[in-house]
Amino acid sequence: MPFDDALAKRNAVVLSGAQALAGANASVVFATGALVGAALGPSAAWATAPTTTFVLGTALATMPAAWLLRRAGRRAAYQYGAAIGLIAGLLAAYAIQQGSFLIFMIATALCGCYQAFVVNYRFGATDNASPAFRPRAIAWVLAGGIAAAFVGPQLVIHTKDMMPPFTFMASYIGQAAVAGLSIAALMFFRNAPAPEIASQEPARPLRDILKSRRLKLAIGISAIAQALMNFIMTATPLAMIGCFHTTTDATLAIQWHIVGMFLPGFFTGHLIARFGVYRVIALGLVLLGLCGVIGLSGITIAHFNAALIALGVGWNFAFVGASSLVAEGQKPSERNLVQGFTDLVIFSVTALASLSSGKLLAGFGWASLNMALFPFVLAAFGFVWLLIRDDRRRVSA
Repeated sequence: MPFDDALAKRNAVVLSGAQALAGANASVVFATGALVGAALGPSAAWATAPTTTFVLGTALATMPAAWLLRRAGRRAAYQYGAAIGLIAGLLAAYAIQQGSFLIFMIATALCGCYQAFVVNYRFGATDNASPAFRPRAIAWVLAGGIAAAFVGPQLVIHTKDMMPPFTFMASYIGQAAVAGLSIAALMFFRNAPAPEIASQEPARPLRDILKSRRLKLAIGISAIAQALMNFIMTATPLAMIGCFHTTTDATLAIQWHIVGMFLPGFFTGHLIARFGVYRVIALGLVLLGLCGVIGLSGITIAHFNAALIALGVGWNFAFVGASSLVAEGQKPSERNLVQGFTDLVIFSVTALASLSSGKLLAGFGWASLNMALFPFVLAAFGFVWLLIRDDRRRVSA
C-alpha cells in the first residue's frame, strides 16, 4: 500500500494530543503515589510500593496491549487503554477515601496498564508515514509528552486539597476525567493498514535471537537507564517532604524532570547521527552520575530540581541510544517479539528498583540512595566499552 503522509500527519496530531492528556496518568502517580503509599502503607519502607505496581502493570500489560492492537486496531485499542485509565483513577480515589493500601496498589497497577498503551502511541504515529516523515511524526508525539509534563503536575497542584481530609483524592478523580477526554480525542484517529513489508522471512526463536551479545548488552543498558531513572524519581517526593519542602515543591520537581525526559527527544537522533550512538549513551550515563553528585551536594529545592533535570536528560540520551541498538539486526517479523521481550526485561528490573528505593530511603536516607547510582552507572559504562571493543574486533577481522 502506498504511503499517505496526510493521514500520518492527522494521526500524529491526534496522538500528540492524546499523549498530552495521558500525561496526567503517569505524572499523577509519580508525583503522589509514594506520598499516598506513605500515608496508607504498613510502614515507610512500603511507601513506593504503589509506584512499583504501576511499573509492574506496565510490564504485564505490554504483550496483551500488543495483541489487542493487532486484533482490534489502533483506535479501539487505544480507547480501551484510556478506559482502563479512567477506571484506575476512580478506583484510586475510592482507595484514598477508604484508606485502603491494597486497593490503591491495584489502582496504580491499572494506571500502569493504561501506560502500556500510551507508550505505543509513537508507533501509531508512523503508520503509513513515508520514511522522510517518520521522525517528524515521532517528534510531534514527543511534543505531546512535553505538554504532559505540565498537565499532570498542575492537576495535582490545583486539586490535591479539594476534598479534605482526603489529600490527593480529587487529583485521581481529575486523572480519570482527563482519561475520559483522551477517549474522546482518540475518536479522531483513523486506522489504516501499514505499508507492506518487503521481507516476510519467518521469525527466529527468541533464544536464537538472544545469542547476540550486542542485543543483550543494549537491553542491559536500557534496563539500567530506566531503572535508575525510576529509582530516584520515585523516592524524590518522599525525600523532599522529609526535607521540609511542600508537596507543591515536590510536584514541580517531577514536572521539570519529565520535561528533561521528553525535550531532548527533538534532537537526540541528530546527536546520534553526528557523534555516534556510543558517545550519546556515554553522555547520558555521565548525566545520570551527575544526578547523584547533585543529590549528594545539598537538599535545597534547587538541588532537587537540578538533580531531576539531569536525571531526565541523562535517561533520554542513554535510553534512546540503547533502544536504537536494540532495534538493529532483526527481521521485520521479529521486531514485535524483541520489543516485547525488551520491555518485559526493562520494566521488571524497573519494578525492583522502584520498590527498593522506598526501602533504601526509609532505612538509610537520601544520601545512600544517590550513592547507589554509581555502581550501576559504572556497570553500564562497562557494557558500552564491551560494545565498542566488539565493533573494533569485527572491523579488524
